[in-house]
Amino acid sequence: MKHSPDRLFARPLAEVPDFTFNEDVARVFPDMIKRSVPGYPTIVENIGVLAAQFAQPGTRLYDLGCSLGAVSQALRRHVKSEGCRVIAVDNSPAMLERCREYLHAQDAMFQELLPVETVEADILALELAPASLVAMNFTLQFIPPERRQELLGRIRQALLPGGALILSEKLRFTDTEEQALLGDLHVAFKRANGYSELEIAQKRSAIEKVMLPDSLEEHRERLQAAGFRKVVPWFQCLNFASLIALP
Repeated sequence: MKHSPDRLFARPLAEVPDFTFNEDVARVFPDMIKRSVPGYPTIVENIGVLAAQFAQPGTRLYDLGCSLGAVSQALRRHVKSEGCRVIAVDNSPAMLERCREYLHAQDAMFQELLPVETVEADILALELAPASLVAMNFTLQFIPPERRQELLGRIRQALLPGGALILSEKLRFTDTEEQALLGDLHVAFKRANGYSELEIAQKRSAIEKVMLPDSLEEHRERLQAAGFRKVVPWFQCLNFASLIALP
């Protein structure tokens, strides 16, 4: 399936609107995420590899905030446990519509993949069924900070013994020098991927009020407060990281 290059912020905007996962973003999202998030393809593919170690036969695997379904596709490629199914959840109709198209294209390329159910829902209001694996790939940072503990608590309650939560997030750093260094290196990454200074500045303005990252320490404390006994960082590239949380 074809997608368009990300030029959403290439022209000067009189007023930069808050970032939202609308049809314009859905159309360019594969290009946007690859050029904006260091290590993104590695994270996605290895979520599938890691999930295969925790998925239990006959259980659900949740992809919460699935966007275009990249993680769901990785789960289907790697998880071989009999009777598992993927539940891909997002609150953006535009993202889910394209997600279904990508999943249909994957069906045409591979045989015997796990079934996927796509659900349009607010994950804060979603009733979670028992599951052996929950993935949230750059999703929690868009949840209001005051609701994050509640969501993680519900995920912990839904996880079966031996299961896992895989949580990927942009990080902020309490050390100001570290924050500045990794922030500058992230900007350099985007420049190296062809974004102009205007695009970088306008995208930052659009997203700074809707994407509110936490520090690694805050993630660890919140996950432990939710009842997770072990939190293991397994990947970091610049200011983007992914964690495994064990119930």
